[in-house]
Amino acid sequence: MGRRNHIYPPFMESGILLVDKPADWTSHDVVSFVRGRFNIKKVGHCGTLDPAATGLLILVLGKATKISQKLSSDNKTYQSTMLLGTETDSQDMDGTVTATHDYNNITPEEITLSIKKFIGGIMQTPPMVSAKKIDGKRLYKLAREGKEVERQPVPITIHDIKIDSINIPHVYFTVSCSKGTYIRTLCYDIGKDLGCGAALFNLRRTHSGIFNSDASFSIPTIKEWNQENLAKNILWTNNIELINILKKDSTQGCEF
Repeated sequence: MGRRNHIYPPFMESGILLVDKPADWTSHDVVSFVRGRFNIKKVGHCGTLDPAATGLLILVLGKATKISQKLSSDNKTYQSTMLLGTETDSQDMDGTVTATHDYNNITPEEITLSIKKFIGGIMQTPPMVSAKKIDGKRLYKLAREGKEVERQPVPITIHDIKIDSINIPHVYFTVSCSKGTYIRTLCYDIGKDLGCGAALFNLRRTHSGIFNSDASFSIPTIKEWNQENLAKNILWTNNIELINILKKDSTQGCEF
């Protein structure tokens, strides 16, 4: 997906590109595609999305990679679907089913009460199938080797969970959370609390900091662009809010 396009000279502009990541593409796939398609030396992303997840992926191009860490640390919002009664080894539908449980006695009221318990500051244990590193090795690589290692819970913040609808065994909700939150682990923990198990059925990121997926571009659209189109659609000096972010962040030493 990231084969370099030698038709174009090096792209020298810097800025932010909002991409609507499709399912079955990794975040790295998107970075590699944009880098190769437009012949850009430096491209990064701000907050990994799992391959099955869709929605807002922020790319930073050129000198804007200097603010990658800052943008990655922003709060995120996701539209999520939880499947009751099913547990998998990855806590989502990409994994192997490890257990199924009866959910017929679970009521919408019980689901609502359980979800409310997870709003606020909580401790969350990172899943084995994740990019988190332990002793220098990513957990998902250990999981591929059939290994499971002890993971320490880490503090996260669930700012809000809005239940959009309940159609058991599916629960549709929107969650606003801090950096580093695993929504599939949230579903897993809610399932444990309910006593019927649960897994993340699907996930879409709609917001990251000041950015909204409504302003993002699909991969098919980007495939039709040339370098001039790209330059017109990256965010930088024409975005006052973005400039203000940089002014508040003296630690990055950004000069454009």
